[in-house]
Amino acid sequence: MPKIAGAVVLCETDRNQLGQWVRAQFTPQQVVLRSRILLLAAEGKQDLEIADELDVNRHTPALWRKRFQTQGLEGIWEIQVGRGRKPLYDEKKVAAVVEATLQTKPKGSTHWSCRTMGRAQNISASTIHRLWQEYNLKPHRTRNFKLSRDIKFLEKLTDVVGLYLNPPEKSLVLCIDEKSQIQALDRTQPGLPLKKGRCGAFTHDYVRHGTTTLFAALEILEGKVIGQCFPRHRHQEFLKFLRRLDNEFPEGVKLHLVLDNYGTHKHPKVQSWLKRHPRFTLHFIPTSSSWLNQVERWFGELTQKAVRRGAFVSVAELQEAIEQFLAAWNEAPRPFVWTATVEKIMAKIERARQKLDEIKPGWSQRKKRKKRR
Repeated sequence: MPKIAGAVVLCETDRNQLGQWVRAQFTPQQVVLRSRILLLAAEGKQDLEIADELDVNRHTPALWRKRFQTQGLEGIWEIQVGRGRKPLYDEKKVAAVVEATLQTKPKGSTHWSCRTMGRAQNISASTIHRLWQEYNLKPHRTRNFKLSRDIKFLEKLTDVVGLYLNPPEKSLVLCIDEKSQIQALDRTQPGLPLKKGRCGAFTHDYVRHGTTTLFAALEILEGKVIGQCFPRHRHQEFLKFLRRLDNEFPEGVKLHLVLDNYGTHKHPKVQSWLKRHPRFTLHFIPTSSSWLNQVERWFGELTQKAVRRGAFVSVAELQEAIEQFLAAWNEAPRPFVWTATVEKIMAKIERARQKLDEIKPGWSQRKKRKKRR
């Protein structure tokens, strides 16, 4: 009489979990095999039937029946010591690759690529790529930054972040800025449309048809934007925009404006107008800290979705495209939620300052202005 294997009983949760592991793209094949063995065993199939169907040794199904009864699903993922593919490169070689990526540069170049590093370390480019992924190294990418040297940086930062995290009652917080010199660019040839297997395309050269300046105010709670285009961005245009904001909102509502240190915002005529309209309160961000003004994030949306890929034969056509984007945005506005606290921002800035002082000692000290004769 052939030996009858003990039944494998799976609850609905275990059955679903094994099915997910079998279907998942990145499940190790040995785990997939073990999951299939248990699923077939739960259907009542014997070890010889499972071995024939999965093309494995007859002892393998019996082993995983027993392992499942003693260890459950967790035992499926266990890999015995000494099993699996042996690494081609030891820890010393891997450390050398990481160190070279972080501390050196290839001769005559600014950064490493997989192939140049592979040739330098006598390793295949695919192995370099895998190691960079494992250690989250991206030498081909860079990001822009600039740390402010504003003497009142902490004071201004605390003021603005406080408005974002705890807006005053019976008040509105508006982030205001100008996006100047928006160019009306027309391509020299018609663009090629998007189709299967090919992205949209347009010519690299262009013809300029003038510029416009967009004044925009982002209301941080609802995400609505008030915008107006002007040919220039002087204090006269800024006053016109302030008058529009004064008419847009009810008289009893106080308005807190977050803006940068552009000279137009501090013009004597602007200051005089603000004295006559006390419900406006200005909050200036630190110098070189445009990232603190949320309307800059909205300008990025405008550039990516309405301006960069557009072709405009006149300034009027460019302004019409901007107004259409504004109207579409305000139909379903999405506020940008600020989560960073002053403590987190200052800790990050302090780490950057320390690192920059190591690279170039004394850089963070404010330079004294030369006295005019």
